[in-house]
Parts: sequence; C-alpha cells; structure tokens
Amino acid sequence: MSHEDARAAAERAARASYGRLVALLAAPTGDVALAEDALSAAFEAALDSWPRGGVPANPDAWLLTVARNRQRDHWKSAATRSSVELDEEGAGAVTVLDEVDPDRIPDRRLELLFVCAHPALDPAVRTPLMLQAVLGIDAARIAAAFAMPAATMAQRLVRAKRRIRDARLRFAVPTRAELPERPPAVLEAIYGCFAIDRGLPTPDWSTSLTGEAAFLAVTLATLLGTEPEAWALAALITLSSARLRPPGAAYLPLDRQDPREWDARLIAEGERYLRRASGTEAPGRFQLEAAIQAVHCDRARTGLTDWPALVLLHRALVATAPSLGAHVALAAALGGADDPAAGLRELDALPATAVACFQPYWATRAHLLAATGHPAEARAAADRAIELSGDEAVQVFLREFADGLGSRAAGTAP
Repeated sequence: MSHEDARAAAERAARASYGRLVALLAAPTGDVALAEDALSAAFEAALDSWPRGGVPANPDAWLLTVARNRQRDHWKSAATRSSVELDEEGAGAVTVLDEVDPDRIPDRRLELLFVCAHPALDPAVRTPLMLQAVLGIDAARIAAAFAMPAATMAQRLVRAKRRIRDARLRFAVPTRAELPERPPAVLEAIYGCFAIDRGLPTPDWSTSLTGEAAFLAVTLATLLGTEPEAWALAALITLSSARLRPPGAAYLPLDRQDPREWDARLIAEGERYLRRASGTEAPGRFQLEAAIQAVHCDRARTGLTDWPALVLLHRALVATAPSLGAHVALAAALGGADDPAAGLRELDALPATAVACFQPYWATRAHLLAATGHPAEARAAADRAIELSGDEAVQVFLREFADGLGSRAAGTAP
C-alpha cells in the first residue's frame, strides 16, 4: 500500500471517529489532553505501519488499541504512577482492549459533550472545547470562527482541559436534576460544528463535520425526548444538508439552485424532525431557523419561494436571537421580497466595526446596492466580500457578479 493510500485511510478514520475515540480514551480519568496526545501518537503510528502492513479491517479498533497502550505507558511511568487512579470502568477498558469494537460501544461523545458543558467550566470556553475535543476541529479554525487570536484560544482550551482533569468531572449523561442546565451549551456546540462547515463542498456528507453535527443533534434529541430546540436543531442541520454542494461544483446562491438536485430523502427527514419540534407557543432560535430552511426546501415541491413567510420568520429570529448573521439574513430576505431599499436600511443600522470583516454582510450589501441602482458601490462591496471569502468557488461567483455590474444595475444575490 502506498503512503498516500494509508494517509487517506487515516484521514477517513479521523473524520469519522475522532470524537468517539477521544471520548473513549478520556472517560476513565477525565484527562482529555492525554487522550488527544495518545490518539495523535496512534495516527502517527498508523502512517508508519499501514503502508507496510495494510490498513487493518477495523481501523478504529487499531487506533484505539495503540492509543490505549500509549496511555497505559504514561500511567505506568514513575512520574504518574502515584497520581492516577482508574475507576473500575477505566481499568476494565484497559484490560479488554484487544477485543474492543468501537462500533458496538454506546456513543460516548454525548457524555464528553456534557462534561464540556459542566457548570464548573467557564461558559465562554464550553463551545470551543466541544468543537475541539469532541468534533476534532483545530484551535486555529475555532479561533477564526470566534474572531479571536489562535494563541488565545489555544490557551483557553488547555486551561479548560486541565480543569476537567483536576476536578475529575464525571463522564456520564447528567441526572434528571442536572440535565436542564446543560443542553443549551451542547446544542450551541453542535450548531457551531455545523456553522463552521456550512456551505463548503464535501466529498461525503456522512463523514463531514455537517454529517457529524447532524448525527449528534439527532442522538441528543432522542436522548432528551421532547425538547423542541433539540429536534429543531436536528431539523435545521438536516434540511440544510439537503443542499450541500458537491466537490468541484460551482457555487450558486440559493435562489439559482435547481431544487431537483436537492436530496429529497434529507428534506423529508428534516421535515419529520421539525414536526417533532413544533407546538410551542414561543418558538426558539433553532425552531425559527429550521422553519426558514423548510420554507426554502419547499421550493422543491412548489417551484416557488414564499418570500413573505421568510421575511416574517427572519423578523421573528432577529427578535428572538438578534445576532449579526440574523440581521444580515433579514436584509437578504427583504431583498428577495422585492424591497432591497429596506434591506439596505437593515444593513446600515449595523455597527461598522462589527461588519468590517463579516463576509455575508458585504456579499448581501453588494446585491442590494446593485438592485437599487448603485453599481459602483455594489462593485466595492463585492470586492470586499471577495477579500473576506475563503472559498474559491464563492470568489469566482462574486468576481463574475462584480464584472457584470458595469453593464447592469441589478444582479443575482451573491
């Protein structure tokens, strides 16, 4: 087997199983940092061993075995022998290692998510910690999503993992008395995983961050039973996933996509989840966002976009969760409903410092300026959106949009 094939197999295992393996490794002692180090060493060993001996039949079990052995070596070292105390479950996990089948072990990522949502941890670091420890997103990427220097984020994550280890926070689904205070943070982390990955092309939905977020959202909703926001998040991610862009495909804004190319199975699944989330008098943020996605997906059935419904839902979202993204999305909906001037007023009300580096703001502003007959200003806004975009396909689309502004005053929404 070539080194390239072995690396590809290791990357697939990392995408599909990183969080589950970290959770299994960290559960006995609560040492998340040691679990991550041991798993990293296991992947290094795989890149050395698999080209020579081939990829094992169960790569996850192979990685878990090697990582557990690294942990065991650490625990047996003179420096740590007297400081580590394994509980019965942890000790058993070490001794039965060779027979472990990760596919048969109950998913422990939710346990780790609940650990990361523990009240003993700083609320500001809970979501970033879940994104890294459970979902395998690197600190630099998380820092960028939180508009924070990578070094600062890395320090916060190290301190949080140390806190989990030193306080010996329990790896378990919380009791009914403990449960109400933790799901919001867990839902935010799962949503953060989805948001970081949203819109990017993916070779395999099931092993993408979006697919991982969908799996965790459904698992959490099932665990909680009747929590509307949990089912709504599952609906939101699933409905959005129905329109994922395949690798190599050109970027197209939602109103230019062909609904016949969307995944009808995922749309039906997402609509089922949304029905389970309905019935509350005051819908929460995820219920509103899922309803917005459902309206867009309904174009696959009707061939039309219900813009008045979208404006109404976006206004409700701004009232419920007035984030920067919610305001920009409302402006775009107003433009879609043939009121681009109102959309511009919505954008103009946002603080200049807040939107300076927010790419969706500039892309939406470019469209609305073009639609109101200001091509020069629209071109400047499109150029700024191009600078801020990290997606080459989006950059290509925006350049074509900007180049067309010389001969027309209005255009398609970026």
